[in-house]
Amino acid sequence: MMNKAVRMHAANDLRLDTFEMPKIQDDEILVKIISDSICMSSYKATIQGSAHKRVPDDIAEHPAIIGHEFCGEIVEVGSKWAGKYKPGEKFAIQPAIDYRGTMMTPGYAFEFCGGDSQYAILMNEVMEHNCLLEYKADAYFYGSLSEPLSCIVGTYHAMYHTHPGSYVHEMGIKQGGNLAILAGAGPMGLGAIDYAIHCDRRPGLLVVTDIDQSRLDRAASIYTVEDAAAHGVKLVYANTRENAVETLMGISGGKGYDDVLVFAPVPAVIEQGDAILAFDGCLNFFAGPTNPKLSAMFNFYEVHYGAHHIVGTSGGNTSDMIESLEMIAAGKLHPEGMITHVGGLDAVIETTKNLPKIPGGKKLIYPNISMELTAIEDFAKKGESDPICKELAAICERHNMLWSEEAEKYLLAHAKAI
Repeated sequence: MMNKAVRMHAANDLRLDTFEMPKIQDDEILVKIISDSICMSSYKATIQGSAHKRVPDDIAEHPAIIGHEFCGEIVEVGSKWAGKYKPGEKFAIQPAIDYRGTMMTPGYAFEFCGGDSQYAILMNEVMEHNCLLEYKADAYFYGSLSEPLSCIVGTYHAMYHTHPGSYVHEMGIKQGGNLAILAGAGPMGLGAIDYAIHCDRRPGLLVVTDIDQSRLDRAASIYTVEDAAAHGVKLVYANTRENAVETLMGISGGKGYDDVLVFAPVPAVIEQGDAILAFDGCLNFFAGPTNPKLSAMFNFYEVHYGAHHIVGTSGGNTSDMIESLEMIAAGKLHPEGMITHVGGLDAVIETTKNLPKIPGGKKLIYPNISMELTAIEDFAKKGESDPICKELAAICERHNMLWSEEAEKYLLAHAKAI
């Protein structure tokens, strides 16, 4: 069968290729990809090429399909897995597989497996490591968001606290404590707000900061103070362009914060987090830097006497992703607020190469359609000449200017095929 996919041939060399897919082996599974969301990690891999730790040296001869946040339907199952998986079943994928003891994973390394593609062949290791996951929600885009959500879930699980005189670490944020999410009005920050309010281990006070008031206002319209209060959480959105530490300490009543999540690789933000930690406070540096020499000051007097500690997380494991999928299916998580742009497979190359320059949140791709990357807020303007965008604007208006299952179904039914 013929397939279209965006593949990396070298650093900064992405191409929309049309090529023949091989027949699957007995231990492989063929899938149709319905949605994929573009991650900053794909941008980093694109600009680095084979210098990236997950990208192999031979992509000039065996170009790799990019994209690892994908969801879709099973098409064909090899005989080895016929008793466990069936054609027509929906799936999501945990891409962080252990491929023969290497860092090679879908979306970075494989000629026939990645998310920015009409179809993909899942190699045996995906199933062996339980990384092909059952997906029960109706809208496919939630399945794509379950991978970045798993990174957020893993972040919360990696936090820890101690008790004086004991070396036992109590994992997770402090229940009923003070939590600050710094630079938290971006797409991943929104997911962290959603999880903090709706998980089973919630803070008593949640403060979300940013220096862009429009981003804070949008976050507050999606994850409201009222909904947080209904779940026992006092939620405060704070603009920290000036006097950040004083503002945050004032909100906490001078007590500081048991848990701090840092969502920007900026020394000043890291140092803010350090300055507001309470006794036994835990700071999680979530943001993935591109600068290998990124450094910030940290108060080691408080590390010694105040029991301050720091952790860093990168990605989530399979159990984190299963938790994400289960919470989405149960209606406990609503990550649609992370999405600000939608496009087709032919929008992937320019979007990926320019991702840091494109404002907003997650960029959602439907690989079997042709569509220019479009911001949700621009549907109405484009709708003046495009009837599909006109209807999408009306649908999004009904859903608080958010992407939705209704919008996805309409787009898939009416968009031009790639």
